[in-house]
Amino acid sequence: MYLHKAPHRAWLPSEKYYKEFTQKTFPLPETLFDDYKTRGTAAKTAEMGILKHMSLINDNKLTPETVKELDIEQWSKLGESLYTMNAEQRASWDAVYGPINEDFKKRYPTMNDSTLTVWKYQRYLQDYLGTIASVDDNVGRVLDYLDDQNLADNTIVIYTSDQGFYLGEHGWFDKRFMYNESFKTPLLIKWPNKIKPGITEDEMVQNLDFAQTFLEVAGVTAPKDMQGESLVPLLTGQKELWDRNAVYYHYYEYPAEHAVKRHYGIATKDYKIIHFYYDVDEWELYDRKKDPREINNVINDPEYATVVAEMKQKLQETRKKYKDSETLDKHYIELYKK
Repeated sequence: MYLHKAPHRAWLPSEKYYKEFTQKTFPLPETLFDDYKTRGTAAKTAEMGILKHMSLINDNKLTPETVKELDIEQWSKLGESLYTMNAEQRASWDAVYGPINEDFKKRYPTMNDSTLTVWKYQRYLQDYLGTIASVDDNVGRVLDYLDDQNLADNTIVIYTSDQGFYLGEHGWFDKRFMYNESFKTPLLIKWPNKIKPGITEDEMVQNLDFAQTFLEVAGVTAPKDMQGESLVPLLTGQKELWDRNAVYYHYYEYPAEHAVKRHYGIATKDYKIIHFYYDVDEWELYDRKKDPREINNVINDPEYATVVAEMKQKLQETRKKYKDSETLDKHYIELYKK
């Protein structure tokens, strides 16, 4: 298991990459200025908006001097921790981020919410993707080692993540929601002489399936109380043995950082239904084929009445399958309060 903390805040690229990526301009997501018009309370109240909740100091790397001069944000201990550098490191940093600060001071007096959002988005992407570039480098080191030690043909490599991440979609950063960008996670697998190189698969799989996959590959029988499914049939051309048609999601961590409300739901290839609960009782339904960006909640659209009924029934069946229930929801709520 080879795990990286790098993608987490405060997104500090290496010197090589902040020099490169701060020169880049990235295309704006189509939903950067999403107004959540058809969504419920959760989307409207989550605290992960690039405009309102992304710190100009800790996230966008403005200095104490810039902040004080413009009187726009409170300096913090977290911000100070960004600058625990030696003299040589700080000089290199200032050579790149100093001009960014000066440029911002010139622009800020004429910025409105839209132009400030775009500025913060570009700064976010520059630092975030510059940081991710080092993850790519170090994954490459592992793959090179396997080649150099003649281990590549006898090693399965699985590249994945704990969740997806918003890179400006819906005006957000971070994750947590069941909406598409954070719900989907990368999954690339290299299994020499077993997986045909270059193939893709669109079946509904989950990180819940990894353990069973490892066990089957190793020739070990999985315990019956495990709830995933081995991916081996999908990896070896036996798709007829795969019968899952929906995946389940449950987010419990509220109230907490980013204020994403508790919710659970299921997604099929065609639809996604979500129930937000705890301090609200709201439902959302998305047509994943017609509305892949999930901006049109059709839960109250009469044309989808049958779909809503079917998805709610399927959701209850799935919760029962995974031994999740309203009783457990209440248990976790009480546990969280303690």
